[in-house]
Amino acid sequence: MKKTKHISPVSWVPTLYFAEALPYMVVMALSTIMYTNMGLSNTELALYTSWLYLPWVIKPLWSPLVDSLRTKRWWIIAMQVLVGASLAGVALTLQTEWWLQLSLALFWLMAFSSATHDIAADGFYIIGLTEKEQAFYVGWRSTFYRIGTIFCQGGLVVLAGVLQKGHSMSAAWAMTLVLAGLIMLALALWHSKVLKVSKVSKDSKDFRVFKVLVPFIDTLRVFFSKKGVLPALLFMLLFRFPEAQLAKMAQPFMLRGLEEGGLGLSTETVGLAYGTIGVIALLAGGILGGWLVSRNGLKHWWWPMIAAISLPDAVYIYLAMAQPTSLWIIETCVAVEQFGYGFGFTAYMLFLVYFSKGDRSTSVFSICTALQALGMMLPGMMAGYLADQWGFATFFWWVMGCCLVTVVVSAMVKVER
Repeated sequence: MKKTKHISPVSWVPTLYFAEALPYMVVMALSTIMYTNMGLSNTELALYTSWLYLPWVIKPLWSPLVDSLRTKRWWIIAMQVLVGASLAGVALTLQTEWWLQLSLALFWLMAFSSATHDIAADGFYIIGLTEKEQAFYVGWRSTFYRIGTIFCQGGLVVLAGVLQKGHSMSAAWAMTLVLAGLIMLALALWHSKVLKVSKVSKDSKDFRVFKVLVPFIDTLRVFFSKKGVLPALLFMLLFRFPEAQLAKMAQPFMLRGLEEGGLGLSTETVGLAYGTIGVIALLAGGILGGWLVSRNGLKHWWWPMIAAISLPDAVYIYLAMAQPTSLWIIETCVAVEQFGYGFGFTAYMLFLVYFSKGDRSTSVFSICTALQALGMMLPGMMAGYLADQWGFATFFWWVMGCCLVTVVVSAMVKVER
């Protein structure tokens, strides 16, 4: 195999994980805000956008294909080009008669491309770096993933809001999505220059059907033979039951007018409150949670973390009932809820890591994250319908009641350390 000169990971780790975050946040967050702006009901936007989780649910089914066909580098660049083209495609559809159907189809393509990119990027990181380098750059990858999250959920949303002041709603979002698409294409060009690790190469002629099916079946066998798999399965699926509904309706609630029970905020204000301040609070909560667990263990912080991810949901009950106009109050409430979520979510992710340890740990963990995505997808589908039927205030009371589900499944699993 031909050797290529070594290129420092500094040149590609930050951009690779920024590129991983951007399409995911476009599909999961930006689409919800855009469809709210474009006039869809809560029922419609929650149902349609929740389906976009599906590629991450079934991702383990085709991850062996990514391992067996072509190289990780090829998949990364190809998926970034496809995401960039999909973003441009959505922009072009927004002023057509069939804009909803066409944009959803392109968001689906983007979601599958993003999920495939995740597989290839994480694989490239593992086999393109030594164990020492992986440990050193793990902070870089998480930091730039979060920067990508803030850029998309905050910066792009603010940009769309600013553009709405001088352009039609569809034109404002089209220009925003074109910019995001150009960024993805630029990243693809950059990575075509800097991703030169020779040992990621694989001969596509080695591909056989059994090479895909046998490892996947074996992973399922390992997963379902693990001790305590049934309560763990319920925990993975139901822990985020309240959050899945809240996350789907939080931003539409902020954007809807006061007469609809919302807060009547502008798009750029939501981008600042939820996409910037909220994400920073989320990061702070996650960092604190990780630090405390490293000192005292997950078992010590288990129930405080369960409380932290559940109790702050009550701020949305207050916001829906009081409908405050003070941005300081609204942003504080968002920060409190997101900090609690970041702190409490540490317990969930660490449980998945601990459960996955042992034989075929990487593949088992991919099944765990697929179940996590399914746990977000299904409750999110019904969230909009419930909000439309009950109104936001009653809906948020319902979400608070659903936190009992989180408590029950958290009590069912055994945390040993």
